[in-house]
Amino acid sequence: MKKFINPGTDLPSEIAEAVLAAWPHHLKKLPKRNVIIRKNLDKGKVGVLIGNGSGHEPACICFVGKNMLDANAYGGIFAAPDPITLLDGIRACDTGQGVVLLISNHAGDILNAKMALELADDEDIKVKPVILYDDISSAPREDITERRGTIGTFFNYKMAGSYSSEAQSLDDLVRFIEKVRDNTRSLTVASLSGTSPLNGKKMFELADDEVEIGIGVHGESAANNVKLTSAKDIAYLMTQQLIADKPYQSGDELLVIVNGCGQTTMMELLIFYKEVSACLSEYNIKPIYPAIGSFITTQEMGGIALSFCKADEEIKKQWLKPTNAPIFPNIL
Repeated sequence: MKKFINPGTDLPSEIAEAVLAAWPHHLKKLPKRNVIIRKNLDKGKVGVLIGNGSGHEPACICFVGKNMLDANAYGGIFAAPDPITLLDGIRACDTGQGVVLLISNHAGDILNAKMALELADDEDIKVKPVILYDDISSAPREDITERRGTIGTFFNYKMAGSYSSEAQSLDDLVRFIEKVRDNTRSLTVASLSGTSPLNGKKMFELADDEVEIGIGVHGESAANNVKLTSAKDIAYLMTQQLIADKPYQSGDELLVIVNGCGQTTMMELLIFYKEVSACLSEYNIKPIYPAIGSFITTQEMGGIALSFCKADEEIKKQWLKPTNAPIFPNIL
């Protein structure tokens, strides 16, 4: 393992210190708590919080900003934050209108979130959870709520925060978040394993001439190994599977994310997007305002996560709202 880290240090703490050193003008950390939060929260709006494990940077610690997340409660490397950390984040985000707790659909995240919600209820804090799921490879359509949260959660990390500034109520914000989630489908292909910064071990094994379609954000295995051929072949295969699952239809407009999993170059991501766009055009589906870059990573895993969100005017408006979150693409 070759990583530019400081051996023997607490990696999540170092990441938080780095974020505060880089963007001190609008971010702060709760004292003695693993919560990064916006300075000068807007009073009278619903708060938006995500809890997630570290190790996926820039997610989610760099997604905190105006018109994006109000706070990120972070755990250890690939580990969900504990219930008390989540409760601290909920308290800090509550300016009087309640809080939405976004939960990526993984067992540890859900378990700890449930305990945090019970603690918040004991304090009479108005908070509602929304579980985010988007990975079509992890469960069939009839069990859609069992699907994992992957790159498609990025749509809600952006748009839940944007919409919160104009939501009429906590329930109204939940409605919008669920609409975005239900319009979203994602699929990931891996070419190379990442390594854990904790022990230096590979997360999975993959033959030199194969890629794995349907892998999870923590390197969870998938059943569909195919030969590595061309960007066009892989992009068409994944695009067709996503279209079939929603299903997206002729005339639709889709927001698109082409996400690098950590090691994938911008050259590859751009070429991949070109092929996705070409495939969508064959279905008379229009890709709009793509986000192309590395947003949710698994250390130096090689791979591409592809996500679509069917867009209407309400969704487009929120996607295009400017934000000062440290890592968000210029999509205008």
